[in-house]
Amino acid sequence: MFKKNIAILVLLLLITNLLTGCLYPQERRSENQVPYLDQLQSVQSAVDQYQEASGGLLPIKDRDMDTPIYQKYPIDFNKLMHARFLQDAPGNAFESGGVFLYVLVNVETEPTVKLIDLRVAEQLREVNLRINIYRNQHRFSPVKEMLSNTAFRLDHEKLNYDTAPYIVSPFTGNNLPVIIDTSGNAIVDYSMDIYEYLQSNDHQFETGDDVRDILVEHSVFVPAFSVPYTIDENNEPIFLN
Repeated sequence: MFKKNIAILVLLLLITNLLTGCLYPQERRSENQVPYLDQLQSVQSAVDQYQEASGGLLPIKDRDMDTPIYQKYPIDFNKLMHARFLQDAPGNAFESGGVFLYVLVNVETEPTVKLIDLRVAEQLREVNLRINIYRNQHRFSPVKEMLSNTAFRLDHEKLNYDTAPYIVSPFTGNNLPVIIDTSGNAIVDYSMDIYEYLQSNDHQFETGDDVRDILVEHSVFVPAFSVPYTIDENNEPIFLN
C-alpha cells in the first residue's frame, strides 16, 4: 500500500509539472512574470469604462457565494474585449499564458484591479496532493498543532518533506509557512508580511478587523489562499477566530 501511494504521488507530481508547462509556455514565462503597473492601469481604465457604459455592471466571471473573498471576482477579459474597452488580455495574465490572475476588490464601493500570483497556487497544489494522499490513507489530515480555530500547523514529516514547505511571498519575498485550514487544505500564513506592513504603514485597524486589507491597500497583489487575521493589543497580527 505504501509503495502504491508513493507511485500515485509521483504520477500526480509529473502530471502537475506537465500541466504547468502547458499553462505557462516556457518561451513566455520570463516575459510574463512581472506585474507591470501600466498593464494594471490599462485594465483598470477598461473596467471603469465598462462599468460606466453598462450601468454599474462589472466585467467579472461568475463564482459561488462561498468563494474566498480575494478569489471571488476574477476579471472576464472577453467582456472587456467584446465591448472594445480592451484589445487583448495583458501578456502577464493567465489568459495570455502569464502567471497572474486579474481580480477585483472593493467591488461595492470602488472596484479596483489587483493580482493573484498563480505561482503560489502551483506551490500549494503539490502540498495538497500529498495531503490528499495522506488523508486517504489515514482518514485525517497531517496536523501538528492547532494555531487557532481556523488554522493548523502542518506536520511536514508525515508528508515526507525533509523541511517544512514554504511559499515565496509576492508581497515581500519572505519565505512564508504553509499551514492547513479547517477543510484540510494547504494555505499560506501571511503573518510575517502583515506584521511588516503594519509596522511600515499608517492604519486605523482595531481588534476584530480583517487586517489582510493592509496588504491589498499597499500592493498590487491580494493575499489569496489564506484565512482572516486581526491584531492583538500589541498591534501584532493574530488569526481572526
